[in-house]
Amino acid sequence: MRRGKPQERPILPDLRHNNVVLSTFVQHMMMKGKKSLALRLMYEALDIIQEKTGKPGIETFDAAIKNVAPVMEVRPRRVGGATYQVPIEVAADRRITLAIRWLLTSSRGRSGKSFAEKLAAEFMDAATNQGSAIRKREETHKMAEANRAFSHYRA
Repeated sequence: MRRGKPQERPILPDLRHNNVVLSTFVQHMMMKGKKSLALRLMYEALDIIQEKTGKPGIETFDAAIKNVAPVMEVRPRRVGGATYQVPIEVAADRRITLAIRWLLTSSRGRSGKSFAEKLAAEFMDAATNQGSAIRKREETHKMAEANRAFSHYRA
């Protein structure tokens, strides 16, 4: 078992938009250590958004993250031989992490096109409260609401 929490490393903001969440998103996007490719795809997606909507892409990105981030989730808690799904509030860091994970998963699941276009489409959908990442958040909230009766088992 771990003796303590690992030291949290500071995350540097990205160079173009000076945004920490954007740089975190790029880190999650990256595969096999190809950061420059991930960064290029991200900036390409933001440019596509700006072309299509006329608004800065970073605004749409922030709105998408804010809309997808869940407020409540369920965690399993074992009480006397039975396991209950207990609804708990989501911490700020985990909120952003889940939003990033869900946006990436739903972007990768989209059909056709280049990844930058898929990402841009998912951001635009999420910014307007549509798309599969938003559906995932709604499912999580419904699950928490359905198990509200077990909220007194909070850890």
